[in-house]
Amino acid sequence: MKTRLPYPTLAPEPYQAMLRLESAIARSGLERALVHLVKLRASQINGCLFCIEMHAKEAHADGDTDERLHALDAWQEAPYFTDRERAALAWTEAVTHIAETRAPDAAYEEARRAFSEKELVELTWVIAAINAWNRMAISMRAQPP
Repeated sequence: MKTRLPYPTLAPEPYQAMLRLESAIARSGLERALVHLVKLRASQINGCLFCIEMHAKEAHADGDTDERLHALDAWQEAPYFTDRERAALAWTEAVTHIAETRAPDAAYEEARRAFSEKELVELTWVIAAINAWNRMAISMRAQPP
């Protein structure tokens, strides 16, 4: 596939705003491994090759294992994830599929047990951000580096 439009250079202001959001996410205090898993799982759901490759490489570089990364699509059956990670992944799926799920109370309550109020809001920003990145990368046919 060929890249459609260079969105970072054609609309630099919103692109820079997204980078500032990413900086805020990095300073949030959420575990880097958790953030990588959330970004990778949402990107899998959305089918964003650019983001899947980027976040898998980042997770691996930060020490996550091939075993966990390869099992992420089947996280509900895989024994490699903590309760906190499972709650984050369930919330990621609910928010990423929000048109169908409406972010159900069960997923919220599970996440609420695993995260403080502040952390849950920050986690939801992570999910919102990666979904925005996925939509830009897919629609503009961004190519993996």
